[in-house]
Amino acid sequence: MIGGQPFTVLDMTTLAGGAKRLAFASGETFTMRPTTVLWAARRFDPRLSRRRFR
Repeated sequence: MIGGQPFTVLDMTTLAGGAKRLAFASGETFTMRPTTVLWAARRFDPRLSRRRFR
């Protein structure tokens, strides 16, 4: 969630200086610097088969 809005990350790219660019399903991007504080959670448990959720 950023600003109270949930986002799903599609891709992460490494940038110069240790930064990371997140690409979201909505088409927006977010650049994290090494000092960025971020809380994240998985939508699905990767240890479980996704077939259960369909």
